[in-house]
Amino acid sequence: MKLLLSKPRGFCAGVERAIETVERALELWGAPIYVEHEIVHNKHVVERLRSKGAVFIEDLDVVPEGERLIYSAHGVSPAVREQAKARGLVEIDATCGLVTRVHSAVKRFAAQGFQIVLIGHRNHVEIQGTAGEAPGATHIVETPEEVASLPFSPEQPLFYITQTTLSIDDVAPIVRALKERYPGIVTLPSSSICYATTNRQM
Repeated sequence: MKLLLSKPRGFCAGVERAIETVERALELWGAPIYVEHEIVHNKHVVERLRSKGAVFIEDLDVVPEGERLIYSAHGVSPAVREQAKARGLVEIDATCGLVTRVHSAVKRFAAQGFQIVLIGHRNHVEIQGTAGEAPGATHIVETPEEVASLPFSPEQPLFYITQTTLSIDDVAPIVRALKERYPGIVTLPSSSICYATTNRQM
């Protein structure tokens, strides 16, 4: 049997940085180190870090006051950061730089009066964090069919952006539907889909 290995493969730079952040924190301060969400969608990595003393949590209320908390590569909303500060937690940010770029764009365009169309999976932690940057102005779309139910008038300034880890093929029909219904909709000059995700789909 012949086994072919794809190239490139493995983790992207953002995930590698996040894993390294947890490992370094454990070396410096010892267990426990609390992590908001699983650091990466890989059970082997998560279990290895858990065995060293990382504690992956979904609710900040379980973190004792004053403990160290790492934000995963997926990012978190401003509300989570505010909650962490209120509990006196020591925040360590391992958010992927590309996710941070998306957060900044959403906040900037919302402040300029744009409504935000966020393409992605509603229950994904990255989408929840991104939507939290402008909760009153962000509308999540998962499929081309959902574009038809968006409530905007033709005059409404619109900005769309995507979850960084989506399939290019899945995003294309949604973007096409958006542009057909709202010809004036704008986005960033370059794609918000992670370059590593794109390279692995080629």
